[in-house]
Amino acid sequence: MKEKIYRFMIGRNGADQFSRFLSFAALGVIVVNLFVRSAVLSALCLALLIWSYCRVFSRNIPRRRAENERYLALRYRVTGYFSGLTDRWKQRRDFAFFRCPGCKAMLRVPRGKGKIRVTCRKCGNAFERKT
Repeated sequence: MKEKIYRFMIGRNGADQFSRFLSFAALGVIVVNLFVRSAVLSALCLALLIWSYCRVFSRNIPRRRAENERYLALRYRVTGYFSGLTDRWKQRRDFAFFRCPGCKAMLRVPRGKGKIRVTCRKCGNAFERKT
């Protein structure tokens, strides 16, 4: 039986991060639908599951890979923002954080040095700030 499934999946996309996200989103909609009992949520859940399984069994691997890359880029933008916030929160006593007025890059300087001249590593813009 395992061998039949293995042969069936040869040349197919398989489960990637985006299809797993769709499956978990469908599970979340199912849980919400247990309390709300809505036909719209049932249809949404069914659509998410169908979309997920169509991606898993698809033979158009380059297209599925491109979709997965777009999903990962979007996910990184969201998770990267929050991980940057947690890093700055942990380092708030030792460092001050400023945005470069030229390129908007986040810069970290030591606290308690008074008024210092900060030079951006990304664009080379220099400005003065109090730490």
